[in-house]
Amino acid sequence: MGPADLQAVLRPLAAFRHPDLLVGLGPGDDAAIYRINATQAIIHTVDFFPPVVDDPYTYGAIAAANSLSDVYAMGGTVLMALNIAAYPSGLPLEGLTAIFQGGADKVAEAGAVIAGGHTVTDPEPKYGLAVTGIIHPDKILTKAGGRPGDRLILTKPLGSGLVTTALKAGVALPEHIEVAVNTMLRLNKVASELAQEVGISACTDVTGFGLLGHAGEMAEASDVSLRFWASELPLLPGALDYAADDLVPGGAVRNKRFVQPRLRLDPAVPTQLHEILFDPQTSGGLLIALHPDKVDRFIQLCRDREQPCWVVGEVVVGSGVEVVA
Repeated sequence: MGPADLQAVLRPLAAFRHPDLLVGLGPGDDAAIYRINATQAIIHTVDFFPPVVDDPYTYGAIAAANSLSDVYAMGGTVLMALNIAAYPSGLPLEGLTAIFQGGADKVAEAGAVIAGGHTVTDPEPKYGLAVTGIIHPDKILTKAGGRPGDRLILTKPLGSGLVTTALKAGVALPEHIEVAVNTMLRLNKVASELAQEVGISACTDVTGFGLLGHAGEMAEASDVSLRFWASELPLLPGALDYAADDLVPGGAVRNKRFVQPRLRLDPAVPTQLHEILFDPQTSGGLLIALHPDKVDRFIQLCRDREQPCWVVGEVVVGSGVEVVA
């Protein structure tokens, strides 16, 4: 579902409050957080989607990495997860086993465990996780802390939606698929740990709403404007070519409609890059705002842990999002 439709659906529910619900629907963030006591809070999130690659095991692992990401975006530690699956009755059950195995192995990589789940019959396969994590109530990362002067850091390249759309069309090059798959399989665990270590202002993960959709949410929550430097945005190999060939996922159109009223786009930004700005990402990276004095240390910590990162923009006074050449 696109961000505008989702906002409309959730608006009547945002009024519900509870003193221990630290993060809920109003204002929304990447996951819900419920305080248990003075030192512990539970993070809970859920995500699932149809296959983005052909191999069932890899699909399961990517879907799991994507589901775990919201806990990392909040700065938490994953404890356990439950499978959520839909599977056609006519397909071999070995495919579902492979999906579950891919998910279980990725959750184990996160240091957590699959503890059960729920499966239904459906014409189209779908898979994901309901994830439970834990965090100290005073150490929660949210979208709301960005401040003018902060730098913006991205921890994965963009364009996975374009590459997987080209894959479905049968025109994606094998080397492009390989890089995109490896990127989607990477957990945001290390990036989240390093963000906690240096102390950052705000954080979100870049997934279905695309870079500018999630950036717009951060800008609104922080009451600032996010300015991106187009020349510094990291891109997956092939993404620009597939954008030029109009191999654009449908979600990008919905993301564009949602962002455009609050978007200032420099005419000098190349046209083919426009689609990447709105491209819905699967298991994308973290978008982090942090004080400029902390940037060098964060970059060095990332190098030490072999965690990619790119400085892609800045937080400025204003509202909405801006992309300059």
